[in-house]
This record gives sequence, structure tokens and C-alpha cells, in this order.
Amino acid sequence: MPSTNSAWVARDLAHVWHPCTQMKDHEGELPLVPIRRGVGAWLEDYDGRRYLDAVSSWWVNLFGHANARINAAVREQLERLEHVILAGFTHEPVITLSERLTAIAPAGLTRCFYADNGSSAIEVALKMSFHFWRNTGHSGKRRFITLENSYHGETLGALAVGNVELYKDIYRPLLMDVLTVPSPDAYGREPAESAAGYARRRFADLEATLAEHAHETCAVILEPLVQCAAGMRMYDPLYLKLLRSACDRHQVHLIADEIAVGFGRTGTMFACEQAGISPDLMCLSKGLTAGYLPLSVVLTGERIYTAFYDEYAKLSAFLHSHSFTGNPLGCAAALASLDIFREERTLEHNRGLAAHMAERAAPLAAHPHVAEVRQRGMIVAIEMAADKAHRTPYPWQERRGLRVYRHALSRGVLLRPIGNVVYFMPPYVITPEEIDLMVEVAREGIELATCA
Repeated sequence: MPSTNSAWVARDLAHVWHPCTQMKDHEGELPLVPIRRGVGAWLEDYDGRRYLDAVSSWWVNLFGHANARINAAVREQLERLEHVILAGFTHEPVITLSERLTAIAPAGLTRCFYADNGSSAIEVALKMSFHFWRNTGHSGKRRFITLENSYHGETLGALAVGNVELYKDIYRPLLMDVLTVPSPDAYGREPAESAAGYARRRFADLEATLAEHAHETCAVILEPLVQCAAGMRMYDPLYLKLLRSACDRHQVHLIADEIAVGFGRTGTMFACEQAGISPDLMCLSKGLTAGYLPLSVVLTGERIYTAFYDEYAKLSAFLHSHSFTGNPLGCAAALASLDIFREERTLEHNRGLAAHMAERAAPLAAHPHVAEVRQRGMIVAIEMAADKAHRTPYPWQERRGLRVYRHALSRGVLLRPIGNVVYFMPPYVITPEEIDLMVEVAREGIELATCA
């Protein structure tokens, strides 16, 4: 068997097509990094080099790699039942997980529908909303309202309701038509304007769209508080409060995509809590299993559930399925993760880590090419700009973020900037000393990326 990075890379490049990647990059100065193992917040390659996982392996890992407690739970479940069809059958892990999720979710979310991953959960929520209106005699409702710069996944329905053109533009002929309104992203506010004031101003656009199109709209879908794939764009919770009220007035569903921001990322278990609202449908994945296994869930309430509950001959059932729906191993990992949250008081512990990240990252705001340092809980973002005063971005063709990525790897830190935005979204087991390293390496990378 190969024992070095180069040997594994050669085998990989012969057959593997990597996600979100121009594969030609890996034939030049951006070599693949094959990982042999992970422990805690660290990854190790086949040459023995270690990397601090500052992005939680694409935002999924909560309690570190090879967490002993989650390992044990998955191992124990593996000895009992690895999988069973969830149509006509059930099992203890999915029942217990559903009970526990509905107990901690925003009020009124009492039903759990499982799928395989985040994009699949979005597809479920879109179809469920559309089908609800059909079942209740509102067949004219068939459109969705989404926010500028939103991202909800890359299957066709999820891609349609997103608004990151890099992912969406080429597939536009395949996508359903949606209504898009300006984002409440506080980065766009005027110099003297508060984030809440800007959220209220931007909400007027959504209110106007609802007033005109509610009769044909199934739902508004958004990422609560942080638009992650757009560069960790953040907005005030007031927007969610105003939206919840407007959706009620106009009889439109509210779909909360908490796939990336759920499970403590924004400082509360679910981001919607910070606005004191409950969505009609809430999508969860990524941190649901603490990054161990692909699993997602759509939570909803009795009003939507009962619209599908009837005699078989009425053909009103929600006929959507995935082969691995409610997989017992994924459920076991999720239950172990919830145990850690409860018993180790994770949210309280994270407040200290978030404060330390804020303190260490704050000086970066003085950099001549940093337009903003922003934070929401355990997410920190640093926006690089060609012109700080006017917030003029660097041209995307210059790939400034890639320069940061390459420098960070050379220093043993995994950072994966989004365009001109360097961000931290580390596992919750990171230490203050590791945060210091993470921020210092990012500072060095930003300095190198913006020096010419």
C-alpha cells in the first residue's frame, strides 16, 4: 500500500473527481492533501504533517475528529443494526432522535422527515410546502421567494432557490423560476446605519414582493442570520422577526435552512432562537451527526403534517423517499452529539471560545486591505478588499483567497477562504492556544495575499 502523500495523490488523480474543484489545479502548484487520520481539531497526512481544521471539514465537524464518545456510539449501533428500510419499519435510534430533536427545536416543530444530506433536505422542504398548498386547495401557489446571495445546495430544486451565480448560472435553463429579493446582509449598510436598521430597510423589499405575489407563493426560504456560502454574510435577527409576521399575514410558509448554522454555530442551538421565531419547516444536516455520517432532517408542525394525513385512496400522502432515510448509524452519532451538548454544556463553553476568537481577530480590522471583521457565535469572517474605504473587492480572477489557503497549509492550518473572505468555523474542541495559531496564520496569509 502507498505510504506517502505523493503515492496516494497519483492514485487519486487517476480516478477521483473532486467536488467544487477545477481538477487541473491539482496538477500544478495546488497538490492534493491525502489525510491518514484525524484526532480532535487536527488532521494528519501520510507524510506526518498535521493541519488544524479551522473550517470543521466543510462546516460539519462539531466535537473533533475520532471523538471517543461518538465513535463508541456508532460502534455499538453497528453491532446491532446498520440499516433498515424506514418505510413500514422503524428502529429505536430514529425514534429517540426524533423525540429529542422536537424537544429542543423551536416551538411547534413536532414532526421529523429524514433524508440523506443538506440538499436533499431542501428538496423535501420545497416539495412539502408546494404539496401542502395543493392538498389544501391552493394549487396556484407554486413559486418560492429567496434572498440575494443565498445558497441552499446544488441539486436542481435547491440550486433554483439559491442565488450564488458561480454555482447557478450554467444550469439556469434547468431551473424553476423564483422570486429574488435583496439580502439584509449588514455589509451593505450605510456608514451610520445599524445592522437592525438596514435589516428593516431591506425587509421592505420582501414585504412588497409578498404583497404582490403571495397568492402564487408557497414559501420564503432563507439561511437564518448567516449566508455562509456567500462569504459568511451576516444580518440582524430583526429581519427574521419581521419575516415571520409577514409570512403569517400573507399565508406563506417560512423555510429556515439551518443546515450550516444549526447546532450552536451562531451561539444558540438554532439560529432562529435569536429572533424568537419558529419556522414552518426547518432543515438540518452537517452538524446533525457532528460530521460523522450523511444525515438530514426536515422538521415541521402538525398543520403541515395533517394536510397529508388521510385515507390512502385520497392520494394525499407525501411520496418522497431516500434509500438511507433515518439510517441507524447516523442517528446514533446524532444522539451521541446531543448527549455531549447537554452533559458538557457546549453552548456555554463556546461562548468563551467565541469571545477569544473575537479578541484575537479584532486587530485584523486595522489592516489596510481588510474591509470588515464580522462574527456571529462560532463563525468569524475577515473580508479582504482592494480599496478598504470604498470596499472595492479584489477581482475574482486574482484568487487572493487561494494565496491565503496555500500559505495556511504550509503553516499547518486548514483555511478555505470563500473568494476574498477568510473565515474561521472551527470544531468546538479547539483550544484558545489553537485559536491563537489559527488567527496568526490567517494574519500572515492576508498580509501575503494583499501585498501586491
